[in-house]
Amino acid sequence: MTIPDSRSSASSAEARFDVFVLGRAQDGGVPHLGCQKPCCAEARRSGRMETPACLGIHDRQTDRLVLVEATPSVESQVANLHVLSGQEGRTRPLIDAVMITHAHMGHYTGLMQFGREAASARNLPTYVTPQMATFLRDNGPWSQLVSLEQLELREIESDGQRFEPIEGLAVEAISVPHRAEFSDTVAFRIHGPARTVLFCPDCDRWAAHEGLLESLLEGVDVAYLDGTFYDGSELPGRDLAEIPHPAIIDTMDRLQDEARSNPGSIRFLHLNHSNPALHDREIADGIAARGFRIAEPGEVVHL
Repeated sequence: MTIPDSRSSASSAEARFDVFVLGRAQDGGVPHLGCQKPCCAEARRSGRMETPACLGIHDRQTDRLVLVEATPSVESQVANLHVLSGQEGRTRPLIDAVMITHAHMGHYTGLMQFGREAASARNLPTYVTPQMATFLRDNGPWSQLVSLEQLELREIESDGQRFEPIEGLAVEAISVPHRAEFSDTVAFRIHGPARTVLFCPDCDRWAAHEGLLESLLEGVDVAYLDGTFYDGSELPGRDLAEIPHPAIIDTMDRLQDEARSNPGSIRFLHLNHSNPALHDREIADGIAARGFRIAEPGEVVHL
């Protein structure tokens, strides 16, 4: 992995696309429904919200916008993308394409907001794997969005074959192991003329899949990786075999050399509401001291 200094005007000038972090929490966000622990009780009192993991991409040349995931917080995230990209007040189309990683609630359920009861989109290009496309066509209310031509499903292969959700933006969908109740799961490697970003918000533990992490990071400048749990102890009484995400501490141990060489190149998102990296300054500082980062809402990477 290589990462130019994000403060460099030269790297920014060479870039065409801006990638914004629109959310960094796990599917349920913060505060999390049903959680009465301090992590969420304090968030309710203070009004501090964390929305599910999501990226937005802006093409500086054409002002076209791509949304990576359609989360339950899609309205606020699209509005934020409009502000961050300088397109506040944009109406139709709200965005020009959507890419979805898989069929878990924090990643696709926001698609309903593009239906006739809300935004009433028109043939919104929606990039999904064939399994995900079948799920959307065969199950309501998603099937209605397809039949009314509000979503235009565009099937992508998960073998690294490149596609362009908008002209000039090259993306690879890469299959990753994850719970597959309704669809398979992919990570996205997103290429601009200046840099490449990896978006992998959900994956099973690295140890169970030899070489997976290294192959995902090939040619990547900035990696947004699954940071659901810090070390697993934040969920006492839960069977972690049912939710086998890689722990942040394990990922840091595996990628310590890369983080030392390129501080800030590896960033965690999709953090569970109970993850102390979201709430404990000392733990977050410890992650930063090792050369890693917790993704910050609103941060930008120039591609």
